[in-house]
Amino acid sequence: MQVFIGGACSGKRSVVKKRFPSAVWWRLSPGQRLRECVGIMLPGTPLVVHGVLGWLTATIESDVGSDDWRAQWCDDLNELQQSAQANHVTLVMIVKEVGRGIVPMERQQRRLRDLNGWFCQDAAERAEHVWYVRHGLVQVLNK
Repeated sequence: MQVFIGGACSGKRSVVKKRFPSAVWWRLSPGQRLRECVGIMLPGTPLVVHGVLGWLTATIESDVGSDDWRAQWCDDLNELQQSAQANHVTLVMIVKEVGRGIVPMERQQRRLRDLNGWFCQDAAERAEHVWYVRHGLVQVLNK
C-alpha cells in the first residue's frame, strides 16, 4: 500500500493520477465499510481509495466508540491489503492532513480530527511508502 497525505488542494490527486494513470478510483461514502473496496479490485490494476475525511463524518455522531471504529477499519485495512497482494493490486490511499490547523471548539469536529489522525497512522503503519504532498511537491516520509 502507498499513502499520499497532504492538506486540502495540495496536489495529492494530481500526483496520484500522474503516477498511476490506469488506476481505478473509489470514493468512500459515509456509512460504508472500507472492505467494500475489495469488490472492485481488478487484478494487476492499481486501486486508489479517497474521500476518507468525508467517510469518517458518519462516525462523529455515532454512539460507537472511537476504539471500536478504529478496530473495524484496522480489520478492513488488513483485508484490503491481503486482497491487494493476492491480486497484484497496488493499493493507494489518499488522505487529508487536518491536524496542523486551529483546534475546533465543537466536540464532534475535534473527534473527526482525532479519527482522521488515527486512520492516517493506521494506514501509514501498513504502507510500503508514505508520501507527503504540499504545493504539488512530493516528499517521501520514512517510518
